[in-house]
Amino acid sequence: MHMKKIFVLLLLSLITKGYPQFTKNIFSKDPIINLENFQKQKLHFGFYLGFNSYDFKIDYKTESPDILVNKTTGFNVGLVTDLRLHEYINLRFEPGLYYTKRDLNYDESYFSTTNVPFTSSNRLREVNSTYINFPLLLKFSSLRTGNIRPFLLGGASATLNLSSNSKSKDDNLEQRFRVKSWTTNYELGFGIDLFSEYFIFSPSVRGVFGLNDELIRDKDPNSPWTGNIESMKTRAVFINFTFH
Repeated sequence: MHMKKIFVLLLLSLITKGYPQFTKNIFSKDPIINLENFQKQKLHFGFYLGFNSYDFKIDYKTESPDILVNKTTGFNVGLVTDLRLHEYINLRFEPGLYYTKRDLNYDESYFSTTNVPFTSSNRLREVNSTYINFPLLLKFSSLRTGNIRPFLLGGASATLNLSSNSKSKDDNLEQRFRVKSWTTNYELGFGIDLFSEYFIFSPSVRGVFGLNDELIRDKDPNSPWTGNIESMKTRAVFINFTFH
């Protein structure tokens, strides 16, 4: 929690520093055109800070009450490498570190046909995840209007989960929830480039959709935690603030 507070304060200080001059240059009626030739560069770099909300899309083998996923707000930090392919198209590589936490709450019916007692510790599984995400994206920009330029993003990513427990021999009977180390996703989003006098500030929103089943089943095929799950795939929303 302490790290999250520091992260939020850092982000706010970056955004609000020089805020009056920033808004004056961008949103005035007749703005001075900032960084006019910046978008003509073949290659440029940046970094981003942001927030995430991770979820699971769960499909079941037989009809049963949903496993409830309680989401929290995590944080993101990463780097941007941007390659200009065309006046309106850029190729971007945005490796980053993402931290998140999800709680899985199981209904009592999952334990009715097993020897596992329905207790507060058994019905809850905490899934703490530290991801390294490797997205390769295409950025489609619109025509620039003054110091504003909206854009769309789309592409694919591979994600390494450093907290997957995939190599653990213990399973849920020993309170160990396991998922696969690597997953693949497709990502879609939109944002806006705001050109200030010295840098470009780009807030964006992105959806992430896992393509493969991430769950590692327990040794017991009738496990109340994994036995009825056909597939479990990541769903996430990112809100990033990029600085070039």
